[in-house]
Amino acid sequence: MNYKNFLFSFVFLLFLSSCGSHNDAAIKEAKVSDPAKLVLGDINKKIEAHPDNADLFDSRARYYLLESQFELALKDINKAVTLSPDNPTYYQTLSDVYLLMGKPTNSGDALKKALSLDPKNNQTFLRMAKLNLIIKEYKTSMECIRKALDVEPVNPQAYFTKALVLLETGDTVKAVEDLKRAVNQKQEYFEALMELGELYSMKKDQMAADYFKNALKIQPNSKEALYNLGMFFQETNQYENAVKTYTTLSKIDTTFRNAPYNIGYIYLVYLKDFKKAVVYFTEALHKDPGYFEAYFNRGYAFELDGQFENARKDFQKTLAIKTNYQKAIDGLNRLDKVKRKN
Repeated sequence: MNYKNFLFSFVFLLFLSSCGSHNDAAIKEAKVSDPAKLVLGDINKKIEAHPDNADLFDSRARYYLLESQFELALKDINKAVTLSPDNPTYYQTLSDVYLLMGKPTNSGDALKKALSLDPKNNQTFLRMAKLNLIIKEYKTSMECIRKALDVEPVNPQAYFTKALVLLETGDTVKAVEDLKRAVNQKQEYFEALMELGELYSMKKDQMAADYFKNALKIQPNSKEALYNLGMFFQETNQYENAVKTYTTLSKIDTTFRNAPYNIGYIYLVYLKDFKKAVVYFTEALHKDPGYFEAYFNRGYAFELDGQFENARKDFQKTLAIKTNYQKAIDGLNRLDKVKRKN
């Protein structure tokens, strides 16, 4: 589990579900358009007009946090706390800032303050659960999740976090159950659908494709969902579907080297169409000229296609990028043997 990505997405989801102010709506809108143009200038103007409005400093802090400008976020949320020290929402934001700055103790202290001001706040309990998951205090995390569910029984974020704790502690079966609960309560829960897709992929279960496809209905241009779907098809011998999926991914992100590389690999290893393999490895190299694996595999495709001089050039290029790469050395040795025989 990539906790850096989980952490950021979890924080973002908490932002969007907290404090339904005008500025929160602007931040949500900004994440699908241009945040610099749509949000920051607007908030700055409002702060100039209302310098004692703590909500505005909180909104700007959360904007800065989403842009990974942590010091600016910390400055603004501290200003909000100074202006309104009894608002638990500001301590939640302060906790998020400290957590993403790598200061879990400070983050926990901020959450304790938030809880003292509002002892039955779902968002505070969820943040506590998240924090304890990250610092591997699983029992405490589960207790925070239980309290969150007591406050809000319909609580997809709580079930999602609970599933992550269960995965960390090795109970995959119960984790899947909680992920499904999260999706049942929030059908558009992208992260939960992706996690289910990954878990079913590990079992090579066709349900994985269904979960990834449902995730793509929510985020049609998700590179992660398309790549994972393509990999599932590839690893379950559904090569035509894999090629189609990687092709779609290549159109969405013209710089993503792994999509054409994987197509090339399918043609090289599984379909034995070496000329097509060369085409796609070449495309991957156009996207990343330093992609030594693509040079090697293109060279191997040339070798299998009988284009020995082209193969030699690519094996040499591989070694120029990756010194002592054994596969390329072995390839050159094979070509030397062929040359001696001829």
